Amino acid sequence: MDLELSTTTAGARTVVTVSGEIDMYTAPQLRQYLTDLLGNGVADLAIDVNGVDFCDSTGLGVFIGALRRLRETGGSLVIVCAREQMLKIFQLTGLHKVFDIEPRLPSDG
Repeated sequence: MDLELSTTTAGARTVVTVSGEIDMYTAPQLRQYLTDLLGNGVADLAIDVNGVDFCDSTGLGVFIGALRRLRETGGSLVIVCAREQMLKIFQLTGLHKVFDIEPRLPSDG
């Protein structure tokens, strides 16, 4: 399955919506997409993974890399996830303690 990526904004936050599968074949595409956004000055990022059907350790590594880069520049990352399958991956790996995971996009109000 292919990976689909789109970007919108919600106030000052950039929202990347990801759907499909994130694995060793598609993770480089996601990594480059996020690297380009961060390189263009995005500091407040939300990644919506509710459309992700599968994510392996390579994909998790991309999220960790984005988080590290944002923290280095004082930015923030929110993972938007309400799907039980994806939440289980974050919990099993302990990454639910590392990422700010919200069931829906947080409002700025």
